[in-house]
Amino acid sequence: MQSLPDSPLSLWLDTYGEYHPQPPLEGEIEADIAIIGGGFTGLMTAYELKRVEPTLRIVVLEAKTVGYGASGRNGSFAMTVVGLGFGVMPTLMGVERFKAAHRYMMRAVEELDALIEREKIECERIRPGFLRVATTKAYVRRLQEDVERMNRFGFSDIFWLDQAEVRQRVNSPRFLGALWEPRLVLVNPAKLVRAERDLALRYGAEIYENTPAVEIRRERRFRILTPRGKVYSEKLVFATNAYTHLFPLLRRKQIPAFTYMVATEPLSERHLESIGWQGREGIEDARNLIHYYRLTPDRRLVIGGGPVGITFADDLNADRNESAWRHLEEHIRFLFPNLRDVRVTHRWGGPFSVTIDLTPAMGYLGDRRAVYSVGCIGHGVSASHLNAQTLRDLLLERRSELTECPFVRRRVIPWPPEPLRSLIAFALRGYLQLEDWWYERELRVAQPEPTGAASRF
Repeated sequence: MQSLPDSPLSLWLDTYGEYHPQPPLEGEIEADIAIIGGGFTGLMTAYELKRVEPTLRIVVLEAKTVGYGASGRNGSFAMTVVGLGFGVMPTLMGVERFKAAHRYMMRAVEELDALIEREKIECERIRPGFLRVATTKAYVRRLQEDVERMNRFGFSDIFWLDQAEVRQRVNSPRFLGALWEPRLVLVNPAKLVRAERDLALRYGAEIYENTPAVEIRRERRFRILTPRGKVYSEKLVFATNAYTHLFPLLRRKQIPAFTYMVATEPLSERHLESIGWQGREGIEDARNLIHYYRLTPDRRLVIGGGPVGITFADDLNADRNESAWRHLEEHIRFLFPNLRDVRVTHRWGGPFSVTIDLTPAMGYLGDRRAVYSVGCIGHGVSASHLNAQTLRDLLLERRSELTECPFVRRRVIPWPPEPLRSLIAFALRGYLQLEDWWYERELRVAQPEPTGAASRF
């Protein structure tokens, strides 16, 4: 496995405070189940296994430190969205599979919230509800169709808010209406994932940080080589998401794509008064290549999305993107002109896991000794926590409602080898970008397009 690049610190990691990583593995150990990846998925799988089978020896190997990957760099939204959302996914998945997937994600949000309450995790958790806002008339029509579709499917807690109603919540001159869904949890993801590390340790799991899996050999038992040690394990979990393609057994199940974020200095009372937002709702726009944004407890505006980065082959060196960060800073001014003088203090980025059909996938690798989870498509804060329970049931070979969900044991269309892989990824991104361009054509009539706009990648 290649070494992972250094990444600019997210707001969450930079403001976390002092952190003491677990020591790396040295020497040889044996395990019942070894888990590669110390993010939400890996740590919670360890926790769930120890909760139901305390005698199992569970070992977690994290290549960097807990929170290094998406679990410490994400937008902090625990939500019900699957893939590209309510409009596209019923067509891609089929209506019945989509409805089952949405119910799974509804449960994922509730399970995460229950975990935080049950284990008394301090992670700045709030439940403010979710707005998907329309910034053009074309997006108004798209979101109204999404609301009607979800209501027709039997999901009655998704509503349409008109322009006056949404601007009463958040006062942006760009907001023409919004889809409203109350089921959303916002967290500080670095605090959450590192609290989950401590939780897994308390239940008896062993966690080794700065311990990359250099080589995996599938023998009578799995033999996992690390720089200074070895693990012999009866079963194996790949909880590596956007880094999964680095392992030959899973190389073509997903690819990494990159998203970028910025955070401002704490907003003044004058700035807050101008935008309202007293409910602290989590917000996305109606684009394919979405923007997502929220206010933090210390009153910073955090915004991400827009331009999506794609790399060639195994390259993971794309956590920095000046044009994407510039685009996000300009988008703040587009949304909230009264914040034009607010200073940006943090800029970061990182990979998320993308399957070719934009749908999450879990299952066995060959026999039932190894399992994997990939393809959260940027919605892993909620999904990863319920996925951990699903992986637990797969590992223990017990059939449950979770193991029958649409993401499990499905046929994963493989990404082709390079250069075709990159051609498909660029074509997919180009199509989504073109559709966004068409939906936003009225904005270009009203004003010139700024530099670093969403059409640039």
